This record gives sequence, structure tokens and C-alpha cells, in this order.
Amino acid sequence: MNDHIRAQSTTVGVQQEYTPLLVTLPGATDPVDVYTDEGFRLLSEVWTKAGWQRKLSYELTWLGVPIIQIPEDILMMQELLHRIRPAIVVETGIAHGGSAIFYASMLELLRHGRVIAVDIEVRQYNRLAIRSHPLSDRITILEGSSTDSTTFAQVQEHCQGASPVIVALDSYHSREHVLREMELYSSLVTPGSYLVVFDTVMDLVSDAPNGDTSWVNDGAGTAVREFLAIHPEFEADSYYNRLNATYCKGGFLRRTRSLI
Repeated sequence: MNDHIRAQSTTVGVQQEYTPLLVTLPGATDPVDVYTDEGFRLLSEVWTKAGWQRKLSYELTWLGVPIIQIPEDILMMQELLHRIRPAIVVETGIAHGGSAIFYASMLELLRHGRVIAVDIEVRQYNRLAIRSHPLSDRITILEGSSTDSTTFAQVQEHCQGASPVIVALDSYHSREHVLREMELYSSLVTPGSYLVVFDTVMDLVSDAPNGDTSWVNDGAGTAVREFLAIHPEFEADSYYNRLNATYCKGGFLRRTRSLI
């Protein structure tokens, strides 16, 4: 198609003509112009699904340690950490340790703060990779279920009197587990700071070849929606999803106030 459209240029502030780049996506009856907001959103979703299917997040490392995040989310967390400058970052779900190292590296640059990293099981070689890392002094590892009362009490002790506190939930991603984590760990988030829930992408990739249709009702996204419905002190901040490609859409939750 050679039809031209008038569009506002974001670089020079004047209107200019362009030729639409039209694609027809699966399940759609009409083509979409990729230069429009809707086209960008849809293509971002397709890219996210394809990347998830290919396990793209497993390709990345942070300072030599596998991080299991996509670049867009890493950059958004970098912005968040720089803006909030937390005294404590609580992370559930250590895996190989890359995200804990990433948070610690940001705190090192800010010359402030610690990471409290929680996992039900920390494999020996992962523990060694973290302990031998130059940034290990900023990381405290707690082994135990994130929803166990004893484990949570230990996290509370580390956070006592600290402000601001950011919490990043990235352990087991079932609705029940994530909702339980949110109920517990949201209490640690200081007003103005954030509770970040990873893997809400399960909604989007539930129909992928390696997905599971049950994720729509039994995943992290469902937990976030149910939590927000009963916790008016938190609100989703779409600013940190502005790159569109993300594994935590709707998962950056800002605490607007304390409980009365």
C-alpha cells in the first residue's frame, strides 16, 4: 500500500508524510500500522511472546552471573532504583543470583543500601557464585520459603527502621503463592516506594507453545489484580512499562500512602 499519512514528528515538531507499514497479526481481521501506538503495542506483545518462547531471558548475565530478565525490565529497574535510592531491596527468588548482583551493583553506585535475597533453596554453586562476587558484601541470603512465617520474620528484622524499602517478587509464580507474598511483603514497602511483581507475562504467554492456558487464572497477573482490588494504598504505575516489552506488565506497584 502506497497511501501516505500525515503524522506529527517527535524529533522536529512538524508534520510530515510517511508510508504506513502495515502488518496483519494472527487473529486480526484488519492490518495495523506499526508506526501507531496500537501497532507498537501489538508488535511489542508479539516480540515478548516470541522471546519468552525462545527463553531469551536466560541468555543474559549481569556482571558474569545469569540474571533471567529481559533488557527492558533491567533498565526499568535501574531507573526505579536510581529514583527511590532504597536502603533495602528485598528480593524473593534468587535463582542463579544475577538479579541480586544487579541490585547490589546499583546500590554500590549509589553508595547506599543492601539486598535481602530470599529463596526456598539456594544451590551450593549459586551461593558460591554470589559469595565470591565483589559485590557480595551488599547481599544477605536467607534460605527458606518466602511465605513461611519464620523466614518473613527474618526479613522484617533486616528491614526494621530502614527507609525506603523496595520489594521485588520473583519466586514461584502461582496465583496463590504470589498473592500470599504480596500480602506479607507489601507491609515492608515504605510510602512512595514500590512493590514489583515479576512474571505477570504469564497472562500473555498462556497460549504460547510452551505456555499453559491455566495461567490466565492462576498466575502472577491474577494475583496482582486481586491484590489491587483490596489494597487501595497501592496503585499500578504504567511509567515503568512504557517500553511495552516487559515480563511484569502492571507489576510496578507504588505505595501511595500508609494504612490508616
